[in-house]
Amino acid sequence: MEVTREDVLRCAALAHLNLQEEEIEPMRLAMAQMLTHAASLDELPLDGVEPLLLSHGQPLPRRADVPLEGFTQAEALANAPAQDRGHFVVPKVL
Repeated sequence: MEVTREDVLRCAALAHLNLQEEEIEPMRLAMAQMLTHAASLDELPLDGVEPLLLSHGQPLPRRADVPLEGFTQAEALANAPAQDRGHFVVPKVL
């Protein structure tokens, strides 16, 4: 499948990626290879094949939803790099 340089740049912009000039061509080739492989899946003879819901035909086992004992405040803060008056100290982000 043909992938153009503009296709790569558009996908990079949508993914918020800043590609260097030397990264564009290898990315174009990789995208073309992936899309060609995906297109080849359309050629598989899947007539009469039922959709697979579970690989082994049985529902997954479930555990009981039972509350467990949690950490104490001291245990939770034991490995914290910084703490103040019983709270984690983290850098400001705003």
